[in-house]
Amino acid sequence: MFGESITLIPLIITFIISIYFFILLISINRKQKGSFPKSLIAAPAILVIGMLISIIKPDISIVAITLTVAIFFFIPYFRSIKNDNKEKSQGIDVLSTPDMPDPQEEAAKAEKAFFESNLSLLTAGKDYVVHAGQAFSEENGFSRLLDFINTSLIRETKADGGAILLIDDFDDVISVKSFSGDFPPPYKLPEDLPHKVVRVETSFRFAQFALNENVFGAVATSGKAELITEPASDPRIYQNEPEDFLKCGSYILVPMALNDNVIGVVALARRYGSPLFTDKELRNAQVLTDYACASIQNVYSFQEIKEHSEMTREAEISGKIQQTLVPKQLPQIPGISLGAFTNASEGVCGDYYDVLPSRKDRVSFLMSDVAGKGMNSLIIMIMIRAILRLIVNTTQSAATILSWANRGISVENNIDHFASLALINFDTTTNKIQFATAGSTPILYYNAQTDEISKISTSADPIGVEKMTEYTDNEMEVHSGDIIALYTDGIIEAVNANGNQYTSEKLIETIRSNNKLSSKEIASLVKADIKDFTGTTRQHDDQTLLIIKVL
Repeated sequence: MFGESITLIPLIITFIISIYFFILLISINRKQKGSFPKSLIAAPAILVIGMLISIIKPDISIVAITLTVAIFFFIPYFRSIKNDNKEKSQGIDVLSTPDMPDPQEEAAKAEKAFFESNLSLLTAGKDYVVHAGQAFSEENGFSRLLDFINTSLIRETKADGGAILLIDDFDDVISVKSFSGDFPPPYKLPEDLPHKVVRVETSFRFAQFALNENVFGAVATSGKAELITEPASDPRIYQNEPEDFLKCGSYILVPMALNDNVIGVVALARRYGSPLFTDKELRNAQVLTDYACASIQNVYSFQEIKEHSEMTREAEISGKIQQTLVPKQLPQIPGISLGAFTNASEGVCGDYYDVLPSRKDRVSFLMSDVAGKGMNSLIIMIMIRAILRLIVNTTQSAATILSWANRGISVENNIDHFASLALINFDTTTNKIQFATAGSTPILYYNAQTDEISKISTSADPIGVEKMTEYTDNEMEVHSGDIIALYTDGIIEAVNANGNQYTSEKLIETIRSNNKLSSKEIASLVKADIKDFTGTTRQHDDQTLLIIKVL
């Protein structure tokens, strides 16, 4: 039994292979609309039938007969292949005639010809991408990329010279960023510029033009490529004659666009007397400019990602440091109830508050809103904190302390810095407060006897603006149940999905209507109320609140 089963293995394999070829040949024959000889399809069919019979009833004679018949049906096909090869060797095309060319063959030839004619453009486009990748890490990599693109455009269009000009949106000008070769200037040269080759080239290399000043700006504004072969009749071209090197020849000007936004112009020139540019060279320049724009877009995108990554990393580091500056918990002060919260909009928070029990008869409360974000605002925050923590221990008044802090911050000229700040000195022995403000940080006062709340602070120069600014002291007595609130603009300027602000009126009403609660409870209610008001709307300013209630 085992021997018989072993014998069946090659028969089964042959049977499976025959089925595969039979199905394959039928499929190919359908696609080629019955071009295969019937004998070629019959051969595997006979093998399938013969092998199936041999498997059911093993008999070597059946196998031999099956193979003989299959080979018989293959012979006509082998002869036709031999004859075809013989005729082809004699120059006879058996598949097609001059009158009836093969459409597939003609399409393949046309595709090959197109590819070969555009191979240099495709290669140039690939090289742009490679150089764009190198620009990510090299110093002055972007300038080198522009120089490479400019040189490639000059070579592929057989120009005598070329330039790449980019638009500065802020100044509304277009500036030369890359220049090479001979480029007769199509614009009016400055009156005092000597007509010398080196001087003219140097002037153009660093030139900057208003967008409405010459042909470069005109192409950038219109967003349409230009082939100029008759410069003398083009009003946008200025002829700086009589020197031969200044005579205008022909020009190709192609706008550079990223996401339908023109960022610059590719300018190619041929000298006077050289063959004029053709439409084909204009098309080549347009194709290469598209490749160039794609490469430049990659560089811009990488730079944005890199800058965002650096800013995010800086914000993370700054945020961790800033967290150490905010009080971990509010101190327990006899006769006073305290509550506070702070929400950073993004990255490091520009808000800072502090509670400093400096002496037995004085507790200092500080609220500061530092302009900007990131490392600069953190540095100012640290400086303000260090100066105030040092001098609040003295007997100086709130206004004097702010004046000293302002002088310390104003001497730092190497960073952009200023901050709004409110300082309250609370005398716990007399229940009197002394306060001074710099900038616009507000102080609200709730009078428990009259059930009224009002703003008691006044505006003054922010810290860091003017070194000699002198601030003013204000004093008043407070009583049991009175509430003092310090907050930053982010509280009242918090916006909802409709763009409506939370407003100072809403803050005042929340404090007044909950005046019987503790400071911590009032702060929590304000925080929850702002959250309900804004929902998921992203906020663009920090929110900080400090509530002081006299017990």
